[in-house]
Amino acid sequence: MRKISAKKIKDTVSLLFIEANTRLRKDILSALKTALHLEKSPKAKKILQILIKNARIAKKERLAICQDTGIASVYLELGQDVKIMGGSLEGAINEGVRLGYKKGYFRNSVVDPINRKNTGNNSPAVIHIRIVKGDRLAITTVPKGFGCENKNQLKMFKPTADINEIKKFIVDAVKAAGSDACPPYIIGIGIGGTFEKAAEMSKEALLRKLKTTTQKSKLYRLEREVLQEINELNIGPAGVGGRTTALAVNILTYPTHIAGLPVAVSIGCHAMRSAEKRL
Repeated sequence: MRKISAKKIKDTVSLLFIEANTRLRKDILSALKTALHLEKSPKAKKILQILIKNARIAKKERLAICQDTGIASVYLELGQDVKIMGGSLEGAINEGVRLGYKKGYFRNSVVDPINRKNTGNNSPAVIHIRIVKGDRLAITTVPKGFGCENKNQLKMFKPTADINEIKKFIVDAVKAAGSDACPPYIIGIGIGGTFEKAAEMSKEALLRKLKTTTQKSKLYRLEREVLQEINELNIGPAGVGGRTTALAVNILTYPTHIAGLPVAVSIGCHAMRSAEKRL
């Protein structure tokens, strides 16, 4: 049995939210630079240059990449041989959120859904926990803005739906988002499971490194085909047109019921922020 203090978790969560909000993921920055090299539209190239420059300044000055510093989501891989000492796990995470947003001078955007009163500290976080073997604790923080969150979609397909219907749903979701969700996008797709499982997978797919391919070749081909169709929409960076509407399409699947076929689409903006650490 390995013991991890609640204070260590709090401090780690705090630092990770500051990192996520001020340092663009290396894989996304690399993808933006590649897109700049491949892009033909002068307007699109200019926008990509601005996004890359913005990321560089944010990192250097320790400033938020985007003014919408998001709602705090936390993904945990919790080893079954770990014991949390000196406080509750949920309490430590929310304390870390409050501390990180205060130290980073980030905008507090979380409100009660009914009376719309701001909580004043961007807590509570949305927490996802996966129990795994061993004594490790892996923490991933995700501050996701609602410009892109509001454009997510989920559909319960009939089990007889073919792959072309699914592809059309995904592409149409991006088309409906247009320029509102700050392209170029990272598109996360969840196929299978249940209503909530598909949605969870689509969010988790956003966290997969952009150059990491799926193990199943059919899924890889589907990702490439959907990405090509999305980039043919000519929405482009910031909606100015061009070939770079999305940087990547990541798909996760899970076995589902014989009577259903849930499909969820999560749209991540060009600053799809996350940071992770293993304790």
